[in-house]
Amino acid sequence: MNHLEKYNYWLKDGYFDEDTKRELESIKGDDKEILDRFHTDLTFGTAGLRGKIGAGTNRMNRYTVSLATQGLADTIKSRGKDAMNRGVAIAYDVRHFSKDFAEIAAGVLAANGIRVYLFDDIRPTPLLSYTIRRLGTISGIVITASHNPKDYNGYKVYWEEGSQILDDIADEILNNINHVGDFSNIKLIDLEEGVDKGLIKYIGKEIDDEYVEKVKALALNENIDKDIKIVYTPLNGTGNKLVRRVLRERGFTNVIVVPEQENPDPDFTTVGYPNPEDIKAFDYAKKLGKEKEADILIATDPDCDRVACMVKDSSGEYIALNGNQTGALLVNYILSSRHRDNTIPKNAAIVKSIVTGDLSKAIAENYKVATIEALTGFKNICGKANEFDRSGEYTFIMGYEESIGYVYDTMVRDKDGVISSMLIAEMAAYYKTQGKTLLDELEDIYKEYGYYFEKLISIVLEGIEGSHRIGRIMDSFRDRPITNIDDMKLIKTIDYLKDETGNPKSNVLKYYFDDGSWYAVRPSGTEPKIKVYIYSRDGDRKSSQNKIKAIEKATMDRIESIE
Repeated sequence: MNHLEKYNYWLKDGYFDEDTKRELESIKGDDKEILDRFHTDLTFGTAGLRGKIGAGTNRMNRYTVSLATQGLADTIKSRGKDAMNRGVAIAYDVRHFSKDFAEIAAGVLAANGIRVYLFDDIRPTPLLSYTIRRLGTISGIVITASHNPKDYNGYKVYWEEGSQILDDIADEILNNINHVGDFSNIKLIDLEEGVDKGLIKYIGKEIDDEYVEKVKALALNENIDKDIKIVYTPLNGTGNKLVRRVLRERGFTNVIVVPEQENPDPDFTTVGYPNPEDIKAFDYAKKLGKEKEADILIATDPDCDRVACMVKDSSGEYIALNGNQTGALLVNYILSSRHRDNTIPKNAAIVKSIVTGDLSKAIAENYKVATIEALTGFKNICGKANEFDRSGEYTFIMGYEESIGYVYDTMVRDKDGVISSMLIAEMAAYYKTQGKTLLDELEDIYKEYGYYFEKLISIVLEGIEGSHRIGRIMDSFRDRPITNIDDMKLIKTIDYLKDETGNPKSNVLKYYFDDGSWYAVRPSGTEPKIKVYIYSRDGDRKSSQNKIKAIEKATMDRIESIE
């Protein structure tokens, strides 16, 4: 069927509910909107589903969620009764329809005879990862669109290791989705029936309590200034209770929460785009920080897997640390603390994404710790931890990526804003006892290892036309690399579509220059964007900054020349 035929099918078939039909009636005659909603099916991939909420095959709604869940159910059933009995854990965030989508997923799984463990309220995404490992489920689902705007939602699938699915499982689920056929073939029962049959069980605070104790056990130092003043904002998301609880039980006495952003708000009224990677998300926290004279500001995104911080400088202003800087500080803090305690394993490794900077690699080398690179996304970073479990080649210490995602240790196999918030607070409190801020420590790291600077450029290109332009931009860089930028000469190109590194194939291009600077270009896997990651290295601060500007100009000139 073409997009108009699909539209009319949804509009007229008795399977679809009246609210859906009213929404579709409201766009009657708007061919552009109908095309956007029905020109394709919302793609199920290794990130699961993510898209705008609304009626249509290219939207997040009860029907696309139930279809994806039927595909997952068939995947689990193919593994036999034991997998079905192990079941699936389900969590959800604060977004519009998150609870509804979670309950629909639970109803589909239960109708297929698969046991379900459903959280009784909103929870941080990393707790879902912990729960899969704790309960030994075969799979897990979290309903979240992470840091996307309010009109988005998503559906992420995890496998038995507690990490997000990789291509092999995603392809299997997609194949099963494609074999479902008509929506009426999806099995579904209501929650009450699932509970009565013993197939759906609610998860309460008992899992929270276990998780909090294990997070606190990851602390590295007790000789810290626990009176350090911290302003925290969960950005109206799921981090509020557990982040505050962990900090309180660790003994931090001056944690102040931004009141306007404390409680759930699916519209993210005070922030709009709830991504703490964007410093505009800190507006309320900065204002409160100045009132309370806070040392640091910490923000977690709505599903509390990402975390960012700002640090007060000597003039009283708050300076944002980007993901590379925070990651390097954490690697340095963790490895230096464990080196002091003689607890670094001989085969220790950190894992970072291929578009994350190399400062942490230099730090790790100093402590004789390996650095392993993975494709972007924590499904790949923690996928390496799973590989290490099987091979014994390395011991996973920490994983991180430049987009403010970090995890320490292996109890969670995803980025974890709760663990990371605790470590950032502890790290800041540790250096405060030495009369230093995190900015001071970062400068000391630069002086020891060199000035590694970075810049991320994200270009939003929405719709079908935007998607086509992103393709033309990638083709241009792939076919005609920029060979010289100022005094920097291109010495190496990696095209991850050609599988040159042992990683799975991915549409990423990376260009190395003879001075150690480099840049990478890739389309976003979850948003209508193309991203350029720029990194410089130099022994001099100003020279390193100038290299960033030169690479930015060369790459942007190329992009802007492509219609």
